[in-house]
Amino acid sequence: MDSKDKPVSCCKDQSNKPLIDTKNSTGNNETTEIINVPPDGGLWAWVVCVCCFLVNGIIFGIINTFGILFMKLKKDLEANGVEDAATKCALVGSLTVGTTFFLSFVVGIIADKIGLRVTSMIGGVIATLGMGLSCFFYTNITMLYLTYGIMFGAGSSMVYTPSLTILGHYFRRRLGIVNGVVTAGSSIFTIGMSFINQYILEHHGLLPCLQLFTCLSSLLILCGITFIPVLSSNKPLTSQPTGSKFHQLVEKVIYLKNWQNKRFVVWTVAVPLALFGYFVPYVHLPQLAKNVPLDLDEQINEEMASKLIMCIGVSSGIGRIASGYLADVPAIKRNGNRIVLQQASFISIGICTMLLSAAPSFGDHVFEVLMTFSFIMGIFDGCFITMLGPIAFDICGPQGASQAIGFLLALCSVPLTLGPPVAGYIYDKTGNYTGAFLGAGIPPIVGAVAMLAMRCIPVETSDEQAEHQSELLPPSKTQTSLADKV
Repeated sequence: MDSKDKPVSCCKDQSNKPLIDTKNSTGNNETTEIINVPPDGGLWAWVVCVCCFLVNGIIFGIINTFGILFMKLKKDLEANGVEDAATKCALVGSLTVGTTFFLSFVVGIIADKIGLRVTSMIGGVIATLGMGLSCFFYTNITMLYLTYGIMFGAGSSMVYTPSLTILGHYFRRRLGIVNGVVTAGSSIFTIGMSFINQYILEHHGLLPCLQLFTCLSSLLILCGITFIPVLSSNKPLTSQPTGSKFHQLVEKVIYLKNWQNKRFVVWTVAVPLALFGYFVPYVHLPQLAKNVPLDLDEQINEEMASKLIMCIGVSSGIGRIASGYLADVPAIKRNGNRIVLQQASFISIGICTMLLSAAPSFGDHVFEVLMTFSFIMGIFDGCFITMLGPIAFDICGPQGASQAIGFLLALCSVPLTLGPPVAGYIYDKTGNYTGAFLGAGIPPIVGAVAMLAMRCIPVETSDEQAEHQSELLPPSKTQTSLADKV
């Protein structure tokens, strides 16, 4: 860990006692770290919470509203005679979300080495640079793959992953509801940017919209400055390393205890499996709605279609707050029911995605039906997102949470990247979205079923995970156990 990002002992609880106590022995070559509970409040903790809220809002506000830009890009490409326009335009958005998630495992490793704060600030600079370059090359779809898709996605990854990890340094008992509030930032920004992007595109074009994105991206740098860890994430160091040199090298880079945890392995297989169709509605739903005729002379216009993304944003925000509150209920934390909440959300997302393909059969009421399905899907989308951080801390403990989140998001990048272009390809070949949305609804249900295997694996509790569970005790007992340990 970088010296700038070492745990600080200036944070104090209400009794004015330091929350962090780090001791290094001098009589031998072994280092022992004493991990205390997070402050669960305080001025700086809420400053960090607000900044994490902005990070989630800016990054996913831009990603989730790409469907609105998609229609403009597709229209411009078709005007220039480009074939397979839907596939090529969808690739820009899927590269963004795919890169954001794929690089998360690298970000987790980097953050362990140079610190959460430095990693986030570098990411903010890269994201701003990528979006700024997009303003110069917005008419070149190939360059947008690099600037909008890869550069902005890479920078976003370097800010987003630390924003999920840093919350565990400041909150424990309230971690679920705080994750709900923070992830609701993406919903609120999605709602606002659905209106703003549509207005800018209609009245001013694509360039001013990208310039707005560049300004928002620059705020990520300021948010990253606040990500100062207050818990030790150092692992014990011994003077007698074991295993081959290769094994020692791997141990220095990767936290292997995560991969020795069977429940974590199952989770990292099931969640990516569920996400093959997850991002398809965010990219293709506005175009699906726009293709549906309301009667012989009328169809859903672009403004009405953009409201569907806004609807998902509204209900997703509600779902994140509600599921965050549920995640903090002691009975749910003790019995591993946070995982059950995530399973239920996947099944519901899958069903709603398939039902979207049937909406055109409702005639003139199709828009109301699309809004209803979008609202329900958003509720459970919020639940799935909110559970990621708390489940990672539950399964892997504070020491493994950063890389657990990073590796999971990285594995999720493959299905998130492939889903929208595949749906666009099906649309280009068939002329409708029926097959695309039916296919996109199946993986979430399969992933939820696969997660049932976690219930058959006994919980293996390490020292740091036992520490993590201490918030379930009454406050006085928690304080006593920690004092005894010190």
